[in-house]
Amino acid sequence: MLKSIPASLLALTVAAVLAGCAKEPASTTAAAPEAAPAAQPATPPMTEPHPMPAAPDEEVDLSGIAKADGGKTVAEVFAEKDQLAGQQVLLRAKVVKTNSGIMGKNWLHVRDGSGAEGTNDLTVTTSAPAPDVGETVLVKGSLSLNKDFGMGYVYDVIVEDAEVTVE
Repeated sequence: MLKSIPASLLALTVAAVLAGCAKEPASTTAAAPEAAPAAQPATPPMTEPHPMPAAPDEEVDLSGIAKADGGKTVAEVFAEKDQLAGQQVLLRAKVVKTNSGIMGKNWLHVRDGSGAEGTNDLTVTTSAPAPDVGETVLVKGSLSLNKDFGMGYVYDVIVEDAEVTVE
């Protein structure tokens, strides 16, 4: 169904869904305009990419997460990303953030305590129900690199269309 929607309409839809991510809240009071406002472009130009989360929304205990049999850690996925691109990856981690129903998918950020800032948080998309923050999950999906969804949402490393099993 999304393939039949023109790209500009999709971009507007994504912008509307993600409007809550604005860096400055909209003012709740507005002065009455003295003259008719000038025509505004349909979509404002993006001046910078959408920021990636630097930390989980809430504190999640990442201790005691065992590496999945035959799987990778989050840090290993980042370290081996070029060799793993386009392949299925398997990992065990805890959910630190969720966003449901964006572009027909549920979006998760998972961590397992491995890696440093920039290589410790992996974004995952799935059609499975979104698990709760703090739950340990087994993730199996295709690793993609340099994925650009538009509107500043660019992911150097992302696991797409994953099977997500709550343990």
